[in-house]
Amino acid sequence: MGVRTFGVEEELLLIEASSLQPMPVGQYLVDHHRQPAATGHRLAVEFQQEQLEVTHPPCTTLSEQLDTIRAGRALADAAAREVGGRAVAVATAPVPVDTHLVPEHRFEQIAARGAITARHQLTGGFHVHVQTDSREEGVAILDRMRMWLPVLLALSSNSPYWNGTDTGFHSYRYQLWSQWPATGPTDVFGSTHAYDRHCEQLLASGVPLDAGMLYFDARLSDHQPTVEIRVTDVCWDPEHAAVLATLIRALVETSARRWRAGHPPA
Repeated sequence: MGVRTFGVEEELLLIEASSLQPMPVGQYLVDHHRQPAATGHRLAVEFQQEQLEVTHPPCTTLSEQLDTIRAGRALADAAAREVGGRAVAVATAPVPVDTHLVPEHRFEQIAARGAITARHQLTGGFHVHVQTDSREEGVAILDRMRMWLPVLLALSSNSPYWNGTDTGFHSYRYQLWSQWPATGPTDVFGSTHAYDRHCEQLLASGVPLDAGMLYFDARLSDHQPTVEIRVTDVCWDPEHAAVLATLIRALVETSARRWRAGHPPA
């Protein structure tokens, strides 16, 4: 493989511009901006109406990633401004908020299962997809970079406040998110068979609704040839976000090289 492509998904908080209170307009904004932008960015709903997801096109360099992140945030913010809002990159809402579920059937099923856990889920993650050659390589990468995931979380931490409280955590988003089943770090798999069997056993338990609810800190994407690193908070500064995404790609590449050289997971 040459230079691995990498792309990011950012979950942004929607706030009212003057009061700074979370604003439940996510579905409305996506309904009015359904077509991908000329830059390749796409706006999508998240779990709560007070959120907006921006999917960025894949990149190959740090500078390209920075430009892409800035453009995606500008697109989301411009859409929010149309209704008197702003789109901001914070990983939890600092102020108290009554969340409003996006009225999609899958989200309604998840909310029914999650109860209070679902109501507390107004969290902004930063998901980085990095290209892989094969699922075998992807699992080998997951096995070898797992020890670095807590460091990535620490570098990204952007959610000390929640519900009007200084939580004492640098990333309270991660504490909230970890209340879901099938979250967090994973053990070493060793093979695609072991990875698939682990996922099948979790789904057979009936606790996760579907494969999309296998919320591991890092996982194989089920719809494109990438590993998806999901552990990090969305970063306030786009430069920090771009550097973090590039660092994640470097860890993926290093892990793949160690696998090809025969080094076992640490």
